[in-house]
Amino acid sequence: MKRRSFLKRSSIVTVPTFFGGFQLAALPSRHMSELVNGDNDRVLIIIDLNGGNDGLQTFIPLDGYDNLANARSNIIIPENQLLSLTDTISVHPSMEGLKNLYDNAHLTVVQNAGYSNANRSHFRSADIWNNGIETTSNVSTGWMGRYLDDNFPGYPGDYPSADCPDPFAVTMGRSVSQTCQGTGANFSIAILDPDNVGGLSVGIEPPIPENCYGEELSYIIDTYKKTNVYGERVTEAANAGANLYEYPNTTLANQLKVVARMISGGLRSKVFILQQGGYDTHGGQVSDDPTTGRHATLLSILSDAIFAFQEDLKLLDLEDRVVGMTFSEFGRQIRSNASDGTDHGTAGPMMIFGNCVNAGIIGDNPVISSSVANQEGVPMQYDFRWVYGSILMDWFEVPEAKVRELLPPDFQYLPICNNCNVVSTEDKIVASLNAQVYPNPFRNFFTLDFEMEQNNTVRVDLVDLLGKTIRTILNKSLSNGEHKIHVETHQLTGGVYFIRLQIAGKIKSLRLVKQ
Repeated sequence: MKRRSFLKRSSIVTVPTFFGGFQLAALPSRHMSELVNGDNDRVLIIIDLNGGNDGLQTFIPLDGYDNLANARSNIIIPENQLLSLTDTISVHPSMEGLKNLYDNAHLTVVQNAGYSNANRSHFRSADIWNNGIETTSNVSTGWMGRYLDDNFPGYPGDYPSADCPDPFAVTMGRSVSQTCQGTGANFSIAILDPDNVGGLSVGIEPPIPENCYGEELSYIIDTYKKTNVYGERVTEAANAGANLYEYPNTTLANQLKVVARMISGGLRSKVFILQQGGYDTHGGQVSDDPTTGRHATLLSILSDAIFAFQEDLKLLDLEDRVVGMTFSEFGRQIRSNASDGTDHGTAGPMMIFGNCVNAGIIGDNPVISSSVANQEGVPMQYDFRWVYGSILMDWFEVPEAKVRELLPPDFQYLPICNNCNVVSTEDKIVASLNAQVYPNPFRNFFTLDFEMEQNNTVRVDLVDLLGKTIRTILNKSLSNGEHKIHVETHQLTGGVYFIRLQIAGKIKSLRLVKQ
């Protein structure tokens, strides 16, 4: 077996190395000082809300509350118990920590994040989010892994070294994150417990046969030796670091506590990835009191952990170095089910937190109809890869041309991060468009009416109830002014559809019904 094939199949994860609960995988190469942007020491925290978070129960649209209550009467939270963020949106009552961050301009919410031709399978959708790819692509590399591949060709190499002692990325858990998967191997290491790190003896090295087996055996022995060096470096940073804020005693909070400690102790890794599972809430999402139950507990753990982490970073004087974000493989359907839960949907909210974000709400509230169809989900407004690419540009200073190479080429920049200048949430970002469709309901045709302030490229897609793109109606440059597009629909069956109008970075999703 060729070494590259061996690495691609194993990602060095199938040759696990444990140190009293400490697992490492994958080895970096070249100079750590070149990582992402060698002129800064910025860090990105990624939290995967695994299972498909119910965004409509996380950030509740007040302008559609009555219709939402009608669609999910068995799980809806009473309006008078919600925590208000703006006049039109509230947050789950268990998320007081996140509301505090929002009120203090430390939280951005990107509404209706997803991807075209949505897939409601956990496994496929998770691949798409981790890899940052199109639904038709089978690329196995992660979006961060591709960036690192581009900067460190030939990885893994002869590192760690005196000049490059630290891992590129850290995954808190037993296995490395697909987000950091490169062409040859994974750029992250997996850590369970940095307080209990021991050495791994390779024993007496036997004579190595001069054949394929010997080549791979030499590689594994060399990997063990290098991993020991990583263990020493992580232990050193963990011992040198500190925490100045008292965290809740939950798994997620304790992991973020370790991350803060390692950063404060001098670990130079640039990406930390965490996972909070349990969001596949088909049943028992709420208890008898809809403000409590399984989903409320998850959101409380998430909110309290992030709040404690931000308070700790502030006390450690690190808050200008760290930005974090959450994602989930899809949202939930608008209608609840008979098991006091929700089923797999399409788009949902992403949260970006830190001292250096343009705090506020990006995007429109989901439009909730008075007659929500079965299996109807929240239509996508923003492609989640736009969030990834915008963070690469703003936080790690990656050129936009390079972002377009690493992610799908229709990338649109969103102003998510800033230079750590706090802006009031009253100046929140809302990228929206003035557009309408009529007649609605329609029979054999409808008209899309919109106005443009300047010449620009316009894309109009017709999307079905499950998030599949049926037809691209328009994709060309138009002049400024008012436009009317007549769409013939004789071939469509009756049901719910969505028009997705995109003019540069501004997007509008409009619901319509064919009779």
